[in-house]
Amino acid sequence: MSLVTDLTCCPIVELRQYTLHPGKRDVLIDLFDREFVESQEALGMKIIGQFRDEKDPNRFVWLRGFRDMPSRAQQLTDFYGGPVWKAHREVANTTMIDSDNVLLLRPARQDSGFSVANRTRPSRGPSETAKGILAATIYHLGGSTASPFTHFFENELRPIIEQTGGTILASFVTENHPNTFPGLPVREGANVFVWFALFSNREAWDKHAAAFNDSIRQKHNAGKSLIKEEPEVLLLAPTARSLLAGGTL
Repeated sequence: MSLVTDLTCCPIVELRQYTLHPGKRDVLIDLFDREFVESQEALGMKIIGQFRDEKDPNRFVWLRGFRDMPSRAQQLTDFYGGPVWKAHREVANTTMIDSDNVLLLRPARQDSGFSVANRTRPSRGPSETAKGILAATIYHLGGSTASPFTHFFENELRPIIEQTGGTILASFVTENHPNTFPGLPVREGANVFVWFALFSNREAWDKHAAAFNDSIRQKHNAGKSLIKEEPEVLLLAPTARSLLAGGTL
């Protein structure tokens, strides 16, 4: 088996951003945490984390992992054709304006996927509010491959991120395999590098961001030629049942 599957979760990961109708986010989260976690994992998928977007009250973000693309096709067919989704899809769909903002990803390096082996998901029912802020930074790349930026990230950005208080959990690039489940669109033509870091709270993130940006300004600008635009940063607050949360890392 590869190092990816031995030590880290999920050689294939979906980063899913849903735009919801105003006031409907908690409706979807309650339904998701109650009905859509164990039912998907029973089919072989991994629900890595589900989150409220701190910047947008009408945005729900979640991460779903798979062993490989053929498994993804079969597992999604089984879930969306199965009894749990059929029982709850009407309520779920009425919360959503758009669910097509999906990046299909693979680990940037063999060992850079999410490590979830020692994490425990809170059980169903009332629980403490999940802790932490997960920051997802998305770089839209200009080149045909992600290799040059991956090298730049590891040698130039990673040391600064860690020196300024960031705990990097994982890094990914675009998975270019054709979408094996066309019923759920993904962003075609995307070419991204995404890294995830956990912070204890929003104040810790703000402190890191200020120090990181100051350090970047003092360094050479070599990475600018590798990206098409300023990075997109998602600040994500875990739901009560998210596997990725500050209390478990």
